[in-house]
Amino acid sequence: MALGALPDYPWDAMAPYAATARRHPDGIVDLSIGSPVDPTPDVLKAALIAATDAHSYPQTAGTPELRRAIVEWFARRRGVSGLGDQAVLPTIGSKELVAWLPFMLGLGEGDIVVHPKAAYPTYAVGATFAGATAVASDDPADWPEGTRLVWLNSPGNPDGAVLDFRQLAAAVARARELGAVLASDECYAELGWDGRWASERVPSLLDDRVTGGDNTNLLAVYSLSKQSNLAGYRAAFVAGDELLIERLLTVRKHAGMIPPAPVQAVMVAALGDDLHVAAQKELYRARRDVLRPAVEAFGLRIDRSEAGLYLWATAGVDAWDTIARLAELGILAGPGHFYGEHYPRHVRLSLTATDERIAAAAGRLSASA
Repeated sequence: MALGALPDYPWDAMAPYAATARRHPDGIVDLSIGSPVDPTPDVLKAALIAATDAHSYPQTAGTPELRRAIVEWFARRRGVSGLGDQAVLPTIGSKELVAWLPFMLGLGEGDIVVHPKAAYPTYAVGATFAGATAVASDDPADWPEGTRLVWLNSPGNPDGAVLDFRQLAAAVARARELGAVLASDECYAELGWDGRWASERVPSLLDDRVTGGDNTNLLAVYSLSKQSNLAGYRAAFVAGDELLIERLLTVRKHAGMIPPAPVQAVMVAALGDDLHVAAQKELYRARRDVLRPAVEAFGLRIDRSEAGLYLWATAGVDAWDTIARLAELGILAGPGHFYGEHYPRHVRLSLTATDERIAAAAGRLSASA
């Protein structure tokens, strides 16, 4: 089946608001996309330098060192035990896996891909690539017959919502009733802020308390872009059901979807070093502590946002009106319209700006309150 029509790339619609924001006398504060701004940690740059003699083709499955590092990281940081080397697979960032997973699983016309109501748009785009139908639903009871893949996202992008063990277990039970693959995008899991997630680990789909020790038809996806400032390296991985991992590996071997060897070496270093992750989290915590009260003083209510890299906020009016008001202050945010049809009055503000730019945004918001 030929690839059908794709939606316009949503961020192109932001051009006039960005132009307005750039005219601010103190310059633009871009809180829209969420691209890391802090330096890649020295320990990771050193690993890259040491791995530059990459004359041989890299291993699609990942080096033994990388597979072992992923398994050990899941046990140490995510509370997931029992994974073997055959249950993990590196990817070229997480977005390409999200986009191509329905196709790689063999989905097609008549199949349904479920994703959250407030959702990163690539979940729906991946369904389109495969010729499947995307359905937005947060309630497992509403997932329709014909569902073959369900995406969870916890902590969520854009809304920062966290699914607890009970909610994850309910999702697993319903997916198994439907015979569907359940995939959890967990790339913000190190960034818990509020409530119980200020002290507790954000749960993984692969935790035994969720799975009962059975990973059949379950996949967890993770990226090092945010916790390690490696967005430019395209460093991510997927883990879970060994039969599904084997299928993905076979497809990726045929297609040449292989993380470069130096990147794999950097991933080993990143997964083995918790200190740089803790330091980066504290940078984001400090920026959040500056930005959040200013956003609230400006008149926006912050919803969810208990984890992750974003503040999910609303003034109770159409998001484009809020985007325009912010642009007049030189601040660029993301409208809720980009994340599905269910939150047209919300905007997403990213914490990925420098300390100086976050302080500038907070000052402008507070002064205009």
